[in-house]
Amino acid sequence: MRIIRGKYGRRRFEPPKNITARPTTDFARENIFNVIENIVDIEGADVADLFAGTGAVAFEFLSREAREVTAVEMAPVQLGFIRKVKEQLGADNMRIVRGDVFKFITGTRKAYDIVFADPPYDHPRFEEIPAMVINSEIVRPGSLFIIEHSGNRDFSALPGFFERREYGSVNFSLFRIPSPDSDTD
Repeated sequence: MRIIRGKYGRRRFEPPKNITARPTTDFARENIFNVIENIVDIEGADVADLFAGTGAVAFEFLSREAREVTAVEMAPVQLGFIRKVKEQLGADNMRIVRGDVFKFITGTRKAYDIVFADPPYDHPRFEEIPAMVINSEIVRPGSLFIIEHSGNRDFSALPGFFERREYGSVNFSLFRIPSPDSDTD
């Protein structure tokens, strides 16, 4: 795993061989971060990385000066790796939550400026995730929400959707959370 840019840029970490996550490719991560940086100011933002996996996305946000990053992951191997990298970087502004993402979404009272979700493509509840995030207290009007998915999914009918990006077999749908009183024509 390589951190692409920022204060930790070019640092490499070797994930365990028995990791069960499907990390976002460097190519896709680099490109989506170029898009994100043209939409919002990452510096000073509070970020949630749901289904954090290796933590590559979370560490990219930290490297680009996010104020705080919360990484939510359930798998023990991935959690151990994220903790190890956090310690090596001295990333005190990273919060690691071991738990079920669905419970985190419905249970948290903190709203984030940016929410990134990279669920397993075959997750049985995958289709629920975008609407669940959009309608939760994890976001507020103006928050940016990004979900990584395969090419056969289409979330363009959901409120706040404004763009889909494709990098090889990796797709991202981007949402800007609308205000409750905004017109959604």
